[in-house]
Amino acid sequence: MGTLFSIGEVLIDFIPLEKGVALKDVLSFERAPGGAPANVAAAVAKYGMRASMISKLGNDAFGDFLVEKLEQTGVNTNHILRTDEANTGLAFVSLKKNGERDFSFYRNPSADLLLEADELDEKTFGTGDYLHFCSVDLVESPMKHTHKKAINSVKSKNGIISFDPNVRLPLWKNDQDCRKTILEFLPLAHILKVSDEELEFITGISNEKEALKSLFQGDVEVVVYTQGGKGATILTKDIVHVKQGYKMNVVDTTGAGDAFIGGFLFLILKNEVQKSNLKTYVEEHGIEMLTFANASGALTTTKKGGISALPTLHEIEQFMIVNK
Repeated sequence: MGTLFSIGEVLIDFIPLEKGVALKDVLSFERAPGGAPANVAAAVAKYGMRASMISKLGNDAFGDFLVEKLEQTGVNTNHILRTDEANTGLAFVSLKKNGERDFSFYRNPSADLLLEADELDEKTFGTGDYLHFCSVDLVESPMKHTHKKAINSVKSKNGIISFDPNVRLPLWKNDQDCRKTILEFLPLAHILKVSDEELEFITGISNEKEALKSLFQGDVEVVVYTQGGKGATILTKDIVHVKQGYKMNVVDTTGAGDAFIGGFLFLILKNEVQKSNLKTYVEEHGIEMLTFANASGALTTTKKGGISALPTLHEIEQFMIVNK
């Protein structure tokens, strides 16, 4: 049975205690463990499969807090290094009335960006392991090159690569650098998750069907297209599965997309899907995978935060029974 390795940022989300207030007017925040790759690892671990985080944190109280929270969720933190060279990353979030967010990031750089390629042991990965990554830590930094090493290492052992661009434009010098980098890494993934808000930006194509079709580049075999509360679609070159979303009383959308792909990857691990049968498995089981992933994401929106808001496996299963 394989392990999901998630590589990238682990940070603190500071979430406002009031909704509908601009970030400059927020009076008080509560801290929540976050970072998209960390949220995904936490979901996989919380639902019962093996997950490990690859990152670097500052030798500070926030770093201590994050390691503690990941371990409480079941994530292996042996591959999280610590440094005095930079602080743990922070993100301040402003919640609109509908639960959507604005972000302000504090990292110049943050510790995660300083993880060097030679600090990652290729023996970390075993045959048939899985790797998930996002684009936030693909800015020009040592961490970008560490991603490349991790991807190559997992591929050399016949593992599955999952990529969720998770576009955060304020973290880039300009939009084109972000898009160019995403397009550089996109063909390296076997599974690609893209949201409706990101599709045209990434592809440069306004027609939805044509844009989705264009994503099948390089090694991409499965595209997971999310549309928030409307639901999600799974595509291969041969099939399309569509599943409507759930209507929820949304508190905070932070981490919902991560909980979605975390649920999706949990099923990949649980059913011991390998690179050789990935496409076939998704084509045969796409609807049940979307149903579970939708439920995982939807339930996460009913609480504040990313990792803190993740439901239990039992809660997801009960929710799916009630909402058949």
